[in-house]
Amino acid sequence: MTKHKLTLVTCVGCLLLAIYALASYWSQRRECAIANCKSPIPQAVGGGVPQAQISTDKLRLQAQAITVKVMSKEFLGSGILLQKQNSIYTVVTNAHVLRAGDAPYRIQTPDGHIYAATLPQNANFGKNDLAILQFRSPKKNYTVSSIGSQPIVGDEVFASGFSAQEDEEKQTFNFTTGKVSLLLPKALEGGYQFGYSNDIQKGMSGGPLLNHRGELVGVNGMQANPLWDAPSVFVDGSEADKDLHKQINHLSWAVPIFVIRK
Repeated sequence: MTKHKLTLVTCVGCLLLAIYALASYWSQRRECAIANCKSPIPQAVGGGVPQAQISTDKLRLQAQAITVKVMSKEFLGSGILLQKQNSIYTVVTNAHVLRAGDAPYRIQTPDGHIYAATLPQNANFGKNDLAILQFRSPKKNYTVSSIGSQPIVGDEVFASGFSAQEDEEKQTFNFTTGKVSLLLPKALEGGYQFGYSNDIQKGMSGGPLLNHRGELVGVNGMQANPLWDAPSVFVDGSEADKDLHKQINHLSWAVPIFVIRK
């Protein structure tokens, strides 16, 4: 075999090995999403560059830019700037946040401005603990969310929202870090399906859960270690067994953002 032919065969062989390695990695990642295993770490293939990550400081700023306060007469909870169409902004929050107060509702944006908000008539999320509000801002522009793909167990996630305080002036923006610990094959009541280790305080319900790229993957809604040890009930009415219930209680929970995208 000539030198040129040997070089060609070697290059083709390397290319095939690289393709096989990448295919194996993505196949393993899909299986992990179903089996709740830890996220596989890809080996370097052909000098490939890993997915870009944002620093924690930049992630905090990103979260702060898209997190709003949801209010009626008083502070009710947090919300997320989901999208903009012309001068109309759509905010997603938890349905239980709106149930804590009566209309008319208001949205306070990150720059401190307060807008009158309306409930769209055609919004329907079934039994999922989600609701949307809309407000008009013809003069000011706000950052809206980028939507990410479903995380898997072991992925780092970042939660934000405003903690509830009796004195509204002392309500502070909270930003917590953690990892996805449990991804249920079927959702709990309210559509809760992602369990994570981040600390979620009262008032942070309706706030965003972001991945390491700053993309929105879920809506915070359930705190860990609830005061009342009620059974963990799935959307189909069945209950989690004792061991799973214990795991569920020790985690915070979010409704996946893909519920809105369906």
